[in-house]
Parts: sequence; structure tokens; C-alpha cells
Amino acid sequence: MEHRLERIKKQLHSQSYKLTPQREATVRVLLENEADHLSAEDVYLLVKEKAPEIGLATVYRTLELLSELKVVDKINFGDGVSRYDLRKEGAEHFHHHLVCTECGSVEEIEEDLLEEVEKVVESDWKFQVKDHRLTFHGICKVCQEITVTNSVSN
Repeated sequence: MEHRLERIKKQLHSQSYKLTPQREATVRVLLENEADHLSAEDVYLLVKEKAPEIGLATVYRTLELLSELKVVDKINFGDGVSRYDLRKEGAEHFHHHLVCTECGSVEEIEEDLLEEVEKVVESDWKFQVKDHRLTFHGICKVCQEITVTNSVSN
């Protein structure tokens, strides 16, 4: 984690920003909860445990700055809540998500599934792709198994 924190610090410095104690507390929460897709309020509640003096507005500003600098990606899974996801080191693109419409679970797909699509978009539409996001909405394996089990027992 310290290695990633140091890389984020360098990324901020390269854009003339400092890793203030408030920003560091926010980044640490994101690193510690990387598997989760935390909302700003979730981040705030976890940051408050580490640094009670930090306000919600500071956390919001920090998350927006980290989003602008492409340290985190701001995502929305269609539920009206913005969530924040650390961008993987060295990733050229945002990773993809599988969102279960039954239980709300979110899985990540690290593999870039859209390289060929990007080539078509760039050649056919003369559009230079800088990034993309892909979210699949459906029913996860666990919920499918529950549905099958419930229908068999009825």
C-alpha cells in the first residue's frame, strides 16, 4: 500500500498538488477498501475514523481532485449514487463492471474487452478514443443459483 501511496503522491506533485494529511487519509481509505465501490459518504465515514477533524466537503473536494487527475474513476451503476474506484496502476483504460440487479453486487473485469471496438470507432468514425467504460447489468451467479434452488424446492 505504501508503494501505491507514494506513486499517487508523485502523481499529485506532477500536477502541482500536495498530498495533504486530509488527502492522504482519503487515499488510504480508498486503498484499504479497494475491492469496494465506495460513495463519497462511505469514504467520509471511514476517513472520520482516522481523522475526526476532516469534514465532508473536504472529502468531496479530494475525491473530485483525484477524479480529475485520473487517480480514481467516478462511476455510477444506475442507482443515482456516485462511487469512487481507484484506477489500477498502469491501466490504459477504466476496468469493466458486472452489476447484479438482484443483490447489487459488483464484480470487476480487469481484461480490456473493447480493443477491437476502439479500432473500429477510430477508423470508421475518425474518433480518437481516450477511455471507455463498460458496465453489464444482470443477475450474478449466486443469485442465479438461489433462483434455481428456490424453483427446484417449490
